[in-house]
Amino acid sequence: MLTDSYGRVATDLRVSLTDRCNLRCTYCMPPEGLEWLPKPELLTDDELLRLIDIGVTRLGITEVRFTGGEPLLRRGLPAIVAGTAALRPRPHTALTTNGIGLARMAPALAEAGLNRVNVSLDTLRPEVFETLARRRRFDDVIAGMAAAAEAGLTPVKVNAVLMRGVNDGEAADLLRYCIEHGYELRFIEQMPLDAQHGWRRDDMVTADEILARLETAFDLAEADPGTRGSAPAELFRVLGHTFPDGREATVGVIGSVTRPFCGTCDRVRLTADGQIRNCLFAREESDLRTPLREGATDAEIAERWTAAVARKFPGHGIDDPGFLQPARPMSAIGG
Repeated sequence: MLTDSYGRVATDLRVSLTDRCNLRCTYCMPPEGLEWLPKPELLTDDELLRLIDIGVTRLGITEVRFTGGEPLLRRGLPAIVAGTAALRPRPHTALTTNGIGLARMAPALAEAGLNRVNVSLDTLRPEVFETLARRRRFDDVIAGMAAAAEAGLTPVKVNAVLMRGVNDGEAADLLRYCIEHGYELRFIEQMPLDAQHGWRRDDMVTADEILARLETAFDLAEADPGTRGSAPAELFRVLGHTFPDGREATVGVIGSVTRPFCGTCDRVRLTADGQIRNCLFAREESDLRTPLREGATDAEIAERWTAAVARKFPGHGIDDPGFLQPARPMSAIGG
């Protein structure tokens, strides 16, 4: 198993398929974009599947989530999903996406074996979407979410980041919309992972503020904390509201900064260029691409991977006076 020195076991593998993205969200990258990784540095489809195979069959990985950048930009995505779903024991498979292109690809991804999707949507106003993402693609995202639900990639989870003075007045509207459409909403505190390194704690809309905004329109009750496990979101029941299928409506808040959940973290990340990262905020990586390409056996790669996870720090250290943002932005790490 992938166990660290604090007794945590990594069973959730986040696999970044590309650092490229077709949006330019203000909290992630500059308007002109970034310098993308050269293609020779990226893992091939076969290399990705070999590492996922090692993680699942040798190291106890039970969930594989494909991320980016924007993973829908990876041409071999359906085949990668199918290869992962064919592993035994079969891992649960998920995809985190901005939703652009999902309307077209959702049926093929479902057929390949994808279980569900997380879609980023920060606003219900097209003009605000354009301000945040610097692209006019709001309708594509809405269509992608609907197509994912139609294809059975459920529950469709929606990730929203509130920005002070931009969309922080939309919390209740976003929740109302998601409940009506059967989507499970998760608000995420803005994290120091932007390429510009312009994040300021004072500008962040905190978990407490998010809940306060929601409680102006809804009655919330904390879900049974005993059922949270290693999930990053604190889950709240929305009293008096149900999803279209009759389930009690819920909303989650991921307070990565002000309510860290490092003590129960079960995640490990594989970047598109074959580096293992133990945390979104890690400044150290462990290289699996080089030994992979130099002919290392599966057992040798598993040993390197195990050693890398064993060195995982107890927490992300954002509150430490010496905290420094990771050199890589979110688009190059994988969420």
